[in-house]
Amino acid sequence: MKRMAVVHDWLTTYAGAERVLEQLLYLYPDAELFSVCDFLPDPERAFLNGHKLRTSFIQGLPGARTHYRSYLPCMPLAMEQFDLSGYDIVLSSSHAVAKGVLTGPGQLHISYVHSPIRYAWDLQHQYLRDSGLDRGLKGWLAKWVLHRMRVWDARTANGVDQFVANSQFIARRIWKVYRRLAAVVYPPVDVSRFSLMEQKEDFYLTASRLVPYKRIDIIVEAFSSMPEKRLVVIGDGPGMEKIRAMATDNVELLGYQQLDVLRDYMQRAKAFVFAAEEDFGITPVEAQACGTPVIAFARGGACETIRGLDSSVPTGVFFSEQTPEALRGAVQKFEAVQGDILPKSCRDNALRFAPERFKSEIAVLVKKCWQEFQSTGRCVEEVPSSL
Repeated sequence: MKRMAVVHDWLTTYAGAERVLEQLLYLYPDAELFSVCDFLPDPERAFLNGHKLRTSFIQGLPGARTHYRSYLPCMPLAMEQFDLSGYDIVLSSSHAVAKGVLTGPGQLHISYVHSPIRYAWDLQHQYLRDSGLDRGLKGWLAKWVLHRMRVWDARTANGVDQFVANSQFIARRIWKVYRRLAAVVYPPVDVSRFSLMEQKEDFYLTASRLVPYKRIDIIVEAFSSMPEKRLVVIGDGPGMEKIRAMATDNVELLGYQQLDVLRDYMQRAKAFVFAAEEDFGITPVEAQACGTPVIAFARGGACETIRGLDSSVPTGVFFSEQTPEALRGAVQKFEAVQGDILPKSCRDNALRFAPERFKSEIAVLVKKCWQEFQSTGRCVEEVPSSL
């Protein structure tokens, strides 16, 4: 009987990475779970399904519950303290440090990567600007910490036997950062929570946490210059005041809403607007599950989850620059061709990302890697079609 450990970065909320973890735990119910820290609220703990969980020394550090990210410089050390020597297979789910656990030559380590550490690699400069850490003494300290994180992150890539990326976009980032090939298994989206609605109303929708990289400012600015078109914005965050100051009468800000409200607006909207460069992007898939087309920035995972106008069954329209002008052009293009984008086509496209497909692909990959590892001591890395 193979013993398996599942390693996750940190547990503080039920978001995209935790949805992946949830399916891994369903797939491998006997696996033991490791994480830097666990501060999940009680109402969000059900997805752990009673799994035994071990945390690191960061769990007990002062202020870790609310400021766990401040301990980022300590997290590599925390990961390296987990003793995983008793496990045959280690499956890490990593967007930061989980892939850095220590394993031996007789252990198979498969790392499902949501992204290499974004703020330490190609998004470092954006992160520092958005955090006000691009100058001064604190800025230099932050840059030194991120430099050390890059050195550690690159070194620990050698301990992974098989990388798995959550999109072709992330597979390319893995190749750029680690010079390693990665299989691609798209993350699970619970499309069953969203139902098809073919009758649409005359408004556009965007929904996101209001943080800079989501670029909700671009969307609001674009619609503020199109007063005849109605935009509904769902979400809250540190950028709310800026967005509120930009919004005109045709832009309705609803703040944070529960799932049932978000789902209702998604079903009724004529299109969902998405301006971020995401690693994968769950929300556009959820919108398509409602039969709602997506107007999206043509970078990142959106290019893989949305079928553009060059497809025989389109599900959305792309724009090539993160500017209000480019988005306005895409809205105009969408209104000219919206009759060609069928709600059922959107729904059918979203079904490609259901949890059942994720579990099936992961199970096949793990089994194949284990067989190869037992016979040769290594995995034959798969070549992503985009490389």
